[in-house]
Amino acid sequence: MAKKTPVKPAKKSSAKSSAPKKTAKKKIPAKSAKLLAAKKPPAKKPAAKAAKAKAAPAKSGKPEQIRDIVLHVLEDRQADQIITLDLRGKSSMADYLIIASARAARQIGAIASLIREELAKLGIRQVRSEGVTQGDWALVDAGDVILHLFRPEVRKFYNIERIYGADAPE
Repeated sequence: MAKKTPVKPAKKSSAKSSAPKKTAKKKIPAKSAKLLAAKKPPAKKPAAKAAKAKAAPAKSGKPEQIRDIVLHVLEDRQADQIITLDLRGKSSMADYLIIASARAARQIGAIASLIREELAKLGIRQVRSEGVTQGDWALVDAGDVILHLFRPEVRKFYNIERIYGADAPE
């Protein structure tokens, strides 16, 4: 009698088949399903507590640090007619509003870019800027500090200082 040798299965090809794999769905026992359905959603906080949690004050000194960096860059890059408005307690949009002029579109772009770089060194990465490519009026929003940077003739046209009751530059 001849000996039977075990037959080895053929090797599978390395190419994956395009047919999706079927997975078995797990059934949840009826008792567990009832318990899951009976769970209540978490209780909501009273409105007063929720408002206090959202309106938590920023870290002490952070707006002042941002303001000082922006003012330093403006002075270093020879911006003109710099006005700083303290909006703490007057407006919820920001703590400080800075208005300045620059002589050319290229200078406006360079100042806005340098402010973003300096604030990134401080760890503030959510700095948005608008209007830098046009070069007439750039807005740099660093959260607690907002900078409006104009060319002189555009600043005179919009007269944004009037909105906040600040003395207009001469």
